[in-house]
Amino acid sequence: MTKWVYVFGEGRTEGAAEMRNLLGGKGANLAEMCRLGLPVPPGFTVTTEVCTHYYQNERRYPEELKEQIAQALKAVGELTGKTFGDTSNPLLLSVRSGARVSMPGMMDTVLNLGLNDVTVRALAEQSGDERFAYDSYRRFIQMYSDVVLGVDNDYFEEIIEDIKDEKDYTLDTDLTAEDWKVCVDAFKAKVKEELGRDFPDDPQEQLWGAVSAVFQSWMIPRAQTYRKIHSIPEEWGTAVNVQAMVYGNMGEGSATGVAFTRNPATGENALYGEFLVNAQGEDVVAGIRTPQDISEAARIASGSEKPSLEAIMPEVFQQFQATCNKLEVHYREMQDLEFTVERGKLWMLQTRTGKRTLKAALKIAVEMADEGLISKEEAVLRIDPGSLDQLLHPTIDPAAERDELTTGLPASPGAASGAIVFNPDEAEAEKADGKAVILVRTETSPEDIHGMHASEGILTSRGGMTSHAAVVARGMGKPCVSGAGGIRVDMQRQVMLVDGRTFKKGDIITIDGSSGQVLAGRAKMLQPELSGDFQKLMEWADGLRRMRVRANAETPTDVKTALSFGAEGIGLCRTEHMFFDGDRILAVREMILSDTEEERREALAKLLPMQRDDFTQIFELMEDRPVTIRLLDPPLHEFLPKTEDEIGEVARQMNVDAEDLKERALELEEFNPMLGNRGCRLLISFPEIAEMQARAIFEAAAEVSRRRGVSVKPEVMVPLVGLRSELDFVRDRIEAVAKEIETEQSVKLDYTIGTMIELPRAALRAEEIAGSAEFFSFGTNDLTQTTFGISRDDAASFLGTYQERKILEKDPFVSLDTNGVGELIEIAAERGRKRRGDIKLGICGEHGGDPASIAFCETIGLNYVSCSPFRVPVARLAAAQAALKAKG
Repeated sequence: MTKWVYVFGEGRTEGAAEMRNLLGGKGANLAEMCRLGLPVPPGFTVTTEVCTHYYQNERRYPEELKEQIAQALKAVGELTGKTFGDTSNPLLLSVRSGARVSMPGMMDTVLNLGLNDVTVRALAEQSGDERFAYDSYRRFIQMYSDVVLGVDNDYFEEIIEDIKDEKDYTLDTDLTAEDWKVCVDAFKAKVKEELGRDFPDDPQEQLWGAVSAVFQSWMIPRAQTYRKIHSIPEEWGTAVNVQAMVYGNMGEGSATGVAFTRNPATGENALYGEFLVNAQGEDVVAGIRTPQDISEAARIASGSEKPSLEAIMPEVFQQFQATCNKLEVHYREMQDLEFTVERGKLWMLQTRTGKRTLKAALKIAVEMADEGLISKEEAVLRIDPGSLDQLLHPTIDPAAERDELTTGLPASPGAASGAIVFNPDEAEAEKADGKAVILVRTETSPEDIHGMHASEGILTSRGGMTSHAAVVARGMGKPCVSGAGGIRVDMQRQVMLVDGRTFKKGDIITIDGSSGQVLAGRAKMLQPELSGDFQKLMEWADGLRRMRVRANAETPTDVKTALSFGAEGIGLCRTEHMFFDGDRILAVREMILSDTEEERREALAKLLPMQRDDFTQIFELMEDRPVTIRLLDPPLHEFLPKTEDEIGEVARQMNVDAEDLKERALELEEFNPMLGNRGCRLLISFPEIAEMQARAIFEAAAEVSRRRGVSVKPEVMVPLVGLRSELDFVRDRIEAVAKEIETEQSVKLDYTIGTMIELPRAALRAEEIAGSAEFFSFGTNDLTQTTFGISRDDAASFLGTYQERKILEKDPFVSLDTNGVGELIEIAAERGRKRRGDIKLGICGEHGGDPASIAFCETIGLNYVSCSPFRVPVARLAAAQAALKAKG
């Protein structure tokens, strides 16, 4: 019989940390904490396999589940001395989700389950606090109605506000036991009004409703959006964790809080967290009350006058600090913890690997390696290569003028400017139009996830450092300022009010997630310096990787950027990008539209010195590092004059009739230019182009080699080859030019000639082509286009639908299709090596900066990957991780 339920508590546990896939992250870690002897409220976990069964069987449960849950409830009752549903000594429960990876706030939770009009009186008698009991009861009705029954939470908040207004109260904590009784009756009446039926008072019905709600929340839009953003497979499912309730709202000797064993924003090795006295867990992250610092050091640093946990509950604090240390050493990772203190007794509700900013992740990984807690290899493996993009977020120039509006909490570092939007749908729409926006909210909720993802940064008027906005923004690498109490967000009027000033949708503001500042207007930004922990980790990565990392670059600015990020060469210098400037485009158009070779050579003669200067500048910067230069490879139509003014300008330059020139341009137009006269076809049609470019390359190489005393070794790449005979033809022209220059300048040039593999035929005939090519560079952008028969310029119109309908898991232009396109690359690599054992193999499409694609390149033994300059750090780390994983 399949085991669907695992019990834990009081040192007893049927699970363990390594059972994450089955028990979910929360369930596995609760079991592990029990195994370590830590104080965990007893409970049980319903496995992720139940979730899978639930969705595969028309939302029905396995037959054995009901009996297994009944036995688990009995076991928990024995551990607590209480009975679920008992009218005099009731066991009350929390029901929470728990996927195998943390999805903070994405799925639903129900607390205080098991309360009804009878058991609430028993709770009041047991606790000696009637107000606490009815406060817990109204929380249960409010949460259950929202999560399970689908009654809008705003109805309940309005009822509470009406009572507060009537009694002239300021805070929820001002309400008395009698007030909460009135509130409970009003809540239940509202449920009946909305649903036409009573609020369920049977604890068993309540439990199964809550369990079903958690499983159903796996498929709600915000959870689906989160999974899509973080690449979490739908089939993983979620577990359900059912635990005995412990109460942090049982008077002044009780509290609840969240904490990190190290600072999640900076990585500092110091306890970091917040708590509230006499509160339940959701109060801390909801932002309704201002939380207090856990340690005295943190309180002093924040300037808070509210006492710390260390000050008001010193024994509990010491026990909690020892627990934190024990868990961090056990898991060898920074932990994110939830805890409750019930009348002086500490209970641990959760531990999980803490989400942190990249800056913090780097510091923690490097320091843990230096401390000997983990190895350098583990440190390298712990950083998500894709997250390195966060380092490239700008910061505000210290010298910039700042029109400061207010200051909030520095919840997630980095700075961003953008137009104000007030709801997540607007953010997504503006992002789709190419606009940078800042999402401004009173506080964010899990429903805002798509808008947060679309925004440059997030600003909230409420919430602490562990609020939803702060945690999610840090995970996304987005700047965030939370708890900016100086601003008021008026959703009705769609304005932000601050210090007598009004800002509407579309107004530009800047937020600094490192200082908490909110500024009017767009502030001047600086790019960050990549040093310290980043540099140290990257040095470790460089020592571990096998593949080299190059950059795609063709301007001095690109080359300098690439070198600053650690590029070891240029894997793709696109020469056509050099031809679109004003003077050059005229000469190119003149060359293309000429009727004779002589006229074409005259036009190319104008381009030669410009092209030679381009390569000279690049070789000066690169010195003896490899530089792969791709000969001209644009579709012809990109250069043809389009407007009457452009045609007239070229006609004057060539001294020909504009109408004749217009006719010539029309003759050269193609129905499908991406598959037309481009690449090597253009070089065969006009070999003088290849000759001019070869001369520019070799003259620049000779000059820089001579002047700088270095050995410049250009790699000349012929594009779009499908036949060896095409490569042979162009190669002959290149070699002829090289010999001319060697004779003219009495030099010996050191160069190689290769080709870009971007056609399926070239991949299949790689053995033959390798007879003429000294290197292959896989142009995966075009290879993906020609393999799928998809234009990447038009693919966006349907690829999103393909992914939604699970026809394709990923966009093949973003992450390499390893089965189809990848197989062609593997075939070409194998056949190329068969003909030429020392052939150099690399990849230079956009996939060269994608970690999953880089991992594939490692498995087939490519020599290098090449990517955009800003992706070089990503590629360096991904290549190291791929090498480590390949070793097992």
